[in-house]
Amino acid sequence: MLWLGAALTLVVLRWVDPPTTMVHVERRVQAWIHGTPYDARYHFVPLSRISPDLQHAVIAAEDGRFYQHHGFDWKQIQIAAKEDREGMRTRGASTLTQQLVKNLFFGTERSVLRKIAEASLVPVAELVLGKKRILELYLNVVEWGPGVYGAEAACRYYYHLPAQRVGRQEAARLAAILPAPRRRRPARMNNYSEIILGRMQQMGW
Repeated sequence: MLWLGAALTLVVLRWVDPPTTMVHVERRVQAWIHGTPYDARYHFVPLSRISPDLQHAVIAAEDGRFYQHHGFDWKQIQIAAKEDREGMRTRGASTLTQQLVKNLFFGTERSVLRKIAEASLVPVAELVLGKKRILELYLNVVEWGPGVYGAEAACRYYYHLPAQRVGRQEAARLAAILPAPRRRRPARMNNYSEIILGRMQQMGW
């Protein structure tokens, strides 16, 4: 029943922008439990109002084969498994679609059951949403700092610019903090942002 509800929600999200996500709810509850201030910044904007540089930087950083796979990047999964065996893991294997599903429905909790449920919803997301809407949703809901959700909020918070106006350097630095948005800051991402810029260039961006 819960799976069916999530699948139907994905269908609705093809046309309706989500008012919140499980990660947003989780962070609010955590703040309430610990008695800490919580000021959420979340403003959904269409993909056309997000800089192509930021779109490209996030894809280059988080899911370089986004337009080639169908929800799971089996090539990257094999690479990650090999790196795990050799003790030299450098990046995750989760696709933007997987991350979107996790953000929307499961929060940050890690468990085998959650991974199974997530995996079962990824093909649904790919089927009913399509790549453009998946990217739009991801860029708008992903956590970019304490209480900062989505590209518009992140660009205004860190650079005092709308998401439509950030350039390559700012975009790469923003993409660089996504693996640990509550600890990292764009201004400190010199090395990783250069790596992301290199990947963007290799991908023709």
